[in-house]
This record gives sequence, structure tokens and C-alpha cells, in this order.
Amino acid sequence: MSISTDERRIDEVINRSVAEIYPSKDAFRDALRQGKQLTFYVGIDPTADYVHLGHSTNYLLLERLHTLGHRIIVLVGDFTAMIGDPSDKSAMRVQLTPEEVKKNLVTFKEQIGKILDFTDTNNPIEFKFNSDWLSKLTFQDSVELASNFTVQQMIERDAFKKRMDQQKPLFVHEFFYPLMQGYDSVAMDVDAEIGGTDQTFNMLAGRVLLKRYKNKEKFVIATTLLENPETGEKMMSKSLGTGIALNEAPKEMFFKTMQLPDAGIVQCFIDCTRMGMEQIEELREQLKNGANPRDIKLQLSHEIVNMYHGEAAAEAAQEEWIAQVSNKQLAMDIPKIRVVGGDLLLSIVNSGTFDSKSKVRRLMNEGAVKINGTRVDQDTYSEHLVSGAVLSVGKKYSFVIELVA
Repeated sequence: MSISTDERRIDEVINRSVAEIYPSKDAFRDALRQGKQLTFYVGIDPTADYVHLGHSTNYLLLERLHTLGHRIIVLVGDFTAMIGDPSDKSAMRVQLTPEEVKKNLVTFKEQIGKILDFTDTNNPIEFKFNSDWLSKLTFQDSVELASNFTVQQMIERDAFKKRMDQQKPLFVHEFFYPLMQGYDSVAMDVDAEIGGTDQTFNMLAGRVLLKRYKNKEKFVIATTLLENPETGEKMMSKSLGTGIALNEAPKEMFFKTMQLPDAGIVQCFIDCTRMGMEQIEELREQLKNGANPRDIKLQLSHEIVNMYHGEAAAEAAQEEWIAQVSNKQLAMDIPKIRVVGGDLLLSIVNSGTFDSKSKVRRLMNEGAVKINGTRVDQDTYSEHLVSGAVLSVGKKYSFVIELVA
């Protein structure tokens, strides 16, 4: 298997959506430069019957590693889901029954397959279940696993400390979760694990166990969580029911994305899309310079729906949003454009958006100019010119039309 050591692509792997790497970013970069195939895995517990955009951060990182030629494993924590991950929880998570786990798993591979190519036969992406080995551990095995950690180490965990400080119950079986997740690394003999920063404790437990059992180093790659930078609250959470599912219908996916907080727009582009970082930085600058966040969020919503449902579905969802929501609720929020004497082309140029009529004509010919969601050209736009209608010029600009005689 040929392994790419392209520096630009390695740099994106190391820096995009990555909060921390253990033991260090430099050590990880050196490993990627060696040209040796490494084994990476991401684990996900089926605590709901959908995978959401917050999870896509990890799968997009896996995709970047897969295109470099590395071995990829997606691990479903069907066994650990029956324990309940205490990560970042202020109370014990509800333990799932085998029946609930089975029900939630039905479409997992299909949803994740919207990002990862499970049909690749040259470098197959593996799909595993940790019940294959965890269900076979004896009580003696569990005692041996537990002997690698102290109680002091366990209760130093932030989530556990908070609950103890608040005098909330802390159950013994919750200590087993990091042990079981840690053993996954041993069972699969991986080189690296990827997970959100809320999984750092569990992932580091796997690093300890891999050293103890196989005398092998493991890289821990903690990815950024989708959080509102103003409030610190998660924008995607299965347990809170606020996730946007990867199998969501186009309209629902578009409308829910439009409802995300403005402060999180740029991070969503970074963590949840394949858009290049240079283009994302341009959007960041536009927001700094006073661009309407709604216009940038329209691009985000379009980009996300396009990823999972295609361009036609994204266009249709955007048109429906404009027709159902923008026209009714946001007309006062978007800038007005004065259309003098019915000359729409000149009015668009005078707005400062474009510097010539020829550019506007070209956009019209490409179907990128719409009034109330209907594509218009030089011959048809006059039929739709109505004060209060919403004019869209490309994906970036929207105006409320104000007719002036």
C-alpha cells in the first residue's frame, strides 16, 4: 500500500479540528512522514439511532488519513454502550439494553458511509464491534485490567470530581468504562485513536494499557468539539437531542443548520465540511468586516446538505428556506436593494456587490440570480420584480427589493 507523505496534507491532518495530540504533535508528524501504514480508529457508542454532524469531525479526519493510505477502523461500542460512558456527564448515563443497542445500530454504517468509502477494496475501511472481545473477558481479566489504574487516577477525572463535589452518586461500574474502551486499543493493536476532547481520559487509558500489554506507543488525537464559543454549550448532543443527523432529510438538515448560533459558523465550516481552509478564512474575514452572518450560514447549510444529499437537494432546500422562512421572517434583517426604473442589473451594480453588468448577466445565465427562489434571467426578471421580494445573487448575497419609479 502506497502511503502519501505530502506535507500540505499532513499539516491539515495535524491542525484541522485537532485540539491536542499525545504524546506530541511533533512526534505524530514524524510518524506520518515515515511512509509506514498506521492504524487509526474512532469509536462511537450507539446511544441514539443516528450519527450527527458533531461526530462528522472525526470521520472527516479519518477520511483525510485514509486518502493518505492509512488503515482505518470504525469501532461501534455495542458492549460499552451497555455500561454507559460517563464522559462529560453530571449524572450517570442510562445503560442501554442489548435490544436498544441493536435497534440503534441499524443504519450506523450507512450514515457513516456518507463520509467514509466502505466500498474501497484497495484500502478497505473496517467496521468492528467491541462486543467481539469485551464480551469474552473473564472476571479475572477485568480485575487484571483494573489493576493498571488507581482509584485516585479515576476520581481525578473532571466529570467524577464534579459529581463528588456536588455530592451526586458515582457508581463503581462507571469506572469500568475507560478500562473497556482502553482495552479496545489492545484488542485491535492500533497506532492511534481519534475522539473528541471529552474522550481524552478514556483514550489515554488505552495508551496506558497498550504500553503495559504490548509495550507499544499509541497516539491520542483529541478533536475539537462543536461548541458555541460564546456560551461553551455543545451545539450537537445526542443525549440532549440537539444533533443534526447525517441521515436527516435535506430540508430538515438545511433548516436546522440555519438555526445554529452565529458564533459557531466558522467552526462548523472547519469541523463539518470539506471546504478548504483558505476559503474558510476568507469567510471568517467577511464576518469580521461586517458580512451578514445569515448569508454565510446559507453557504454553510448549502455546503452540508450538498455533502450528504447532492447539489440539487441543496438548491431545493435553500429555495424552500428562502420561500418559507426568509421572505416571511427575515425580510427586515437583510439589506434592501433599490431597483430604479426596473433596471435590476444596474441596481445590483450600484449596490456595490458587483462592478459590472456583464458579471451580473453571466450569473443570470448560470442560473445564480433568483427572486423569491425562482431563477431569473435578462428576459424574465421584470416579471418577478415586486417590492418586498427577496433577491438572491449567487450563494453569498441576498436583498429585499424596493422598487423605485
